[in-house]
Amino acid sequence: MRAFVIAGEASGDALGAALMAGLRARVRDIDFIGVGGSGMATQGLESRFPMAELSVMGLAEILPKYRQLKRRIRETADAVIAARPDVLIGIDSPDFCLRVARQVRAARPDLPVVHYVAPSVWAWRPGRARRMAGVVDHVLALLPFEPPYMHAAGISCDFVGHPVVAAPRAAAADAAAFRAAHAIAPGAPLVLGLPGSRRGEIERLAPRFGATLQQVAQAHPGLRVAVATVPATAEFAQAQLADWPGAPVVLGPDDKHAAFAAADAALAASGTVSLELAAAGVPMVIGYDMAPLTRFAMARLLRIDTVTLVNLVSETRAVPEFLGRDCRANRMAPALDALLRDGPERAAQRAAIGQTMARLGQGGPPPGQRAADSVLEFLGKRGIAPHAGEVQ
Repeated sequence: MRAFVIAGEASGDALGAALMAGLRARVRDIDFIGVGGSGMATQGLESRFPMAELSVMGLAEILPKYRQLKRRIRETADAVIAARPDVLIGIDSPDFCLRVARQVRAARPDLPVVHYVAPSVWAWRPGRARRMAGVVDHVLALLPFEPPYMHAAGISCDFVGHPVVAAPRAAAADAAAFRAAHAIAPGAPLVLGLPGSRRGEIERLAPRFGATLQQVAQAHPGLRVAVATVPATAEFAQAQLADWPGAPVVLGPDDKHAAFAAADAALAASGTVSLELAAAGVPMVIGYDMAPLTRFAMARLLRIDTVTLVNLVSETRAVPEFLGRDCRANRMAPALDALLRDGPERAAQRAAIGQTMARLGQGGPPPGQRAADSVLEFLGKRGIAPHAGEVQ
């Protein structure tokens, strides 16, 4: 069996590696070709070109990279057509993967196309599902409420679980060791400050988060703060912490899981970090703002009343979120203060977190295995199955 797989960024590479491992465990003789990163390389993929060429192509970079991107799309589509794989699997990065799939479909309309990660049509731009239907046959969804949206557009879709349920978690001993290493007393309140990873996010959110934490610190003597950064913006992020209380601990890559396990609450930017916090059992307040023009556009495009995945998956509104003009210290501080007390707000959020993790697949088969089973079942329905003796 031969699978052509494409990932364009680090999160997709991680999904791809787990999927490839799942397929290799089920099909003895399988060959992977395509584009990916270091994780997919461990499963035997020799990327046709560096995945980083796609990872840097965000909105700000797209125009100067446009000709190179078009060339890579054409090259990749030609490679798929020439390789004659049994299936083409695109992993997230829809701007690249779906363009490749469209060109391949024109030449090979019979080739099954799978896309891993459903577009968030439940939040905005619902027409994307209908446009996908012309080039994608089957979708692997990360969220349990996504398949009906794909089915309505005529695309088969399986919920396969979110990768957060398989992420490593620190033990209580690791949490205690983290507190000891940073002179944080066992009973001292520890709050995670997570103002995002992009420079623009940090620039907008760090002053507001700092002001929020200053207010909360007045009611919670001894409060300490831990801040997660990424290498690309770590130096800039640290420069924004001058007015933050609690002698902020800037986390290194080896500290993050232990810090999450040790924390009592978090003040975080909107995004998938909410699920990382949920996996660690950390109650949270979400704050976010955008550039004025983006805020104006998103207010008119959004089709949901909450952007926090814990709220959406649990079908509650237990996580308080403060977006746009509401992202202010005098709004966020009371919500964070309530989470640091053993009251109804904290209890409700912990219940929502538990429900979220269960619905995302915690306690079941790992998402990579579920994704592999979904791909093989889909191919079987198309009359494509591993040759006799291949399935273990």
